[in-house]
Amino acid sequence: MAYTALEYMRLDNLERFGEDLGPMQPAFPVCAEPNGLKSAALRFVREECERLRFDRKKERLERKNGVLLGRSLRMGQIPYNMQMDVDRMCLERALGVFIDSGVSEDAYMVYYCYLEMFLGSYGRSKKMVELLSEYEENGSSLLLKHRDHYSHSVYVFALGLAIYETNAAFRREFKRFYGFDTDENNLRQRRSAANTFLEFWGLTALFHDIGYPFELPYEQVLSYFEVDRQERGAGCPYLAYRNVGALTGLDAAAQARLRELYGLRFGTVGELLAHDLAEKLGGAYGFDEAFMRDVIESKPVAPEQFGYFMDHAVFSAARLCRELCRDGGARSLTKKHVDALSAIVLHNSIFKFKVNYYKDEKPKPPLRMDQHPLAWMLMLCDELQCWDRTAYGRNSRTELHPLGVRFDFSNEGVRGSYHYDLAEQEKIDAFTVRYRAWEAAGEKGKAPRLKAYSDMAEKEQRFAADIRRIVDTSECPLSVEPDLRPVDRENKHTYLSDSSFLHLYDFAVALHGRSLPPSTPTWELESRFERMSLAYQLSTIGRARCFSRYLDALGCFFTDRPVDYDMVTEFTPEQVETIAPMEHERWVHEHREMGWQHGDDYQHLPVRASLRDRNRARAALREQLRMHVLAMDGELTPESVYAPYRSLPEREQGKDWKPFNTMLRLLKQFDGLRIYKL
Repeated sequence: MAYTALEYMRLDNLERFGEDLGPMQPAFPVCAEPNGLKSAALRFVREECERLRFDRKKERLERKNGVLLGRSLRMGQIPYNMQMDVDRMCLERALGVFIDSGVSEDAYMVYYCYLEMFLGSYGRSKKMVELLSEYEENGSSLLLKHRDHYSHSVYVFALGLAIYETNAAFRREFKRFYGFDTDENNLRQRRSAANTFLEFWGLTALFHDIGYPFELPYEQVLSYFEVDRQERGAGCPYLAYRNVGALTGLDAAAQARLRELYGLRFGTVGELLAHDLAEKLGGAYGFDEAFMRDVIESKPVAPEQFGYFMDHAVFSAARLCRELCRDGGARSLTKKHVDALSAIVLHNSIFKFKVNYYKDEKPKPPLRMDQHPLAWMLMLCDELQCWDRTAYGRNSRTELHPLGVRFDFSNEGVRGSYHYDLAEQEKIDAFTVRYRAWEAAGEKGKAPRLKAYSDMAEKEQRFAADIRRIVDTSECPLSVEPDLRPVDRENKHTYLSDSSFLHLYDFAVALHGRSLPPSTPTWELESRFERMSLAYQLSTIGRARCFSRYLDALGCFFTDRPVDYDMVTEFTPEQVETIAPMEHERWVHEHREMGWQHGDDYQHLPVRASLRDRNRARAALREQLRMHVLAMDGELTPESVYAPYRSLPEREQGKDWKPFNTMLRLLKQFDGLRIYKL
């Protein structure tokens, strides 16, 4: 049934009106590979996560009092659980769009959905998320080696969902670890486990790299000396952090909550995670709590003890813990939250170099699923996700990395075909000649490498072999192969417009409040914006994020750099003729993908309301039916979409273009951007 509350609403409407008017279940997105990444990840969200965040108490109150408690465009228009279903639909759509494109703006939409659904508000946590993207884009070019971690984290999230969906062994171990019935026929327990995985895997995957802004300055200083071929080490100046307790310290509320959970007092995140990891892995790998605490707490302050490498994972765990404990959040902490934090602190170097020593000739055993399911999944997916990552570092930009991948998750395994740029054939041929010569000479010395291609193409299969040294893949068979094909960047939808980081949330908030006086404080604008449901918030953000596409069609672009082009201060009527139909087309496609259907029954059906409230009641009925007179059924072509738009009254057409003249002023206000025409 997928979206259960929508189905209940449909049946209620059928009983009420005697017709099957909706809402209807949205069509499942078309996926090229039935066992591929997109199909498996979206199937998990749609089919396994039924009743996600449902509240039976509110459902009973609605039936008892006849007052709906859910939000759509306004509060009280739909049942609460229907709102939860629509929220999940938003996440499914955002994830599908991202998997198709891989661009950071689409990754942003996935982050937005997750934060709204599980942490309460994007606005509350936006700095934590936006800092990583902004810092990487602006600071990473100073490094020798660095690649994107923002879109990377969303790919990791999607990979984990796909593996959970297709691997019965992992589902079994996850359920057993968290006390769910492992019988797949127990649908209630099965879906409860899936919902738990979605929440805590999302917390683990999406935020496992948010500590990179602490690692980047460290690497920048070392890169300054490595430019001259000087190896990092005792002869190089390096950074170390002081006053780390300001980040890792636990406040009184957090300490009190953790004492309830563990019966112990923890003063810092390091103490907490050392205890958790010693409990889970200490016996199997021969370390105790004191050893792990020393490792975690020494990483930021004594990098010379770790080969002169800084570990962003320690900062990621500490930063996320601080976010979870903000504004009274510590009262809601559970051991599952701690599991997510310990998985994060483990994923980068601590497990590899301080627990199982995977580079040694005889490393300790790889991590099994049953020992720490979230850590197992994070380390597997973090290693697998090496494709389609923007290279920022100077050396990274010249290395050969996969641009795409085709996954096959059938037979409970992971088979990855990584695609490299066919235009790099000459570089690959040169590597092949060197490698064959090394083989012919008796394989003496280090083998030639062409990262990351050689790690997949050479007979040693270093890429897959290293993963198997880190995580046990005996119940999740792994195979990897390289492939060459022409680069296809059409799905990236890249345009000339550019800024350090487009603050879509700020623009969307301001667009929504554009009719208010300019002096309206930011908190009030945000409050009004957040009164809408997630679906309507995303729709407004979608309008803002398509701005660069509309400018491209006009032969214009925005930038925060001074350039010698004519500035645009207002759109002309001729430009409006281009923008407005494009915005209407975006709206139509968005509503189609979110399950809206064409119709005007909500304008004519009898409603239980006084004359004064009739318009409000009809607006609520529109949301309950998910029906709109401007939505479209059937095949969508530019002509079929534009024809109805041209017949709209001028007032309705203005809704599609007037906000963009407002956008011109907002860009200047929020990001110092200016718009120019070519």
